[in-house]
Amino acid sequence: MSNTVSAPLATNGAVTGGVRSLLRLEGLSIFAAATTAFVLSGGNLWLFAALFFVPDLSFVFYTAGPRLGGLAYNAVHSYATALALGAIGWFSGTPLAWQLALILAAHAGFDRAMGYGLKYVTAFNQTHLGRIGRDK
Repeated sequence: MSNTVSAPLATNGAVTGGVRSLLRLEGLSIFAAATTAFVLSGGNLWLFAALFFVPDLSFVFYTAGPRLGGLAYNAVHSYATALALGAIGWFSGTPLAWQLALILAAHAGFDRAMGYGLKYVTAFNQTHLGRIGRDK
């Protein structure tokens, strides 16, 4: 009897098939939940709109190479970073930090829903959700 399982496997460090679709749906869910929480907490929609794409400024670190670029992108686009900022805001009683955390979580979820995963440090277009860009 064989011990192999015939299921889609990750290729080049990226998930495929139903797991990829589930991770993108998870990102959409986090985007929706964080946006809803921001609105329900009385957050200013102009602030949300003005800051929504600010996390993408982490791309500037790619000018120093893919390793630093990938590390900076992942640090900013990690749900853990948003959670840590949110906890700081919540426990310190600083609504702005809490709201910034929700914007960050919404942005990261949006990116994942669109297929932009966390970056591998080898190249900008290599992510945990697959290759992105023209040569994918």
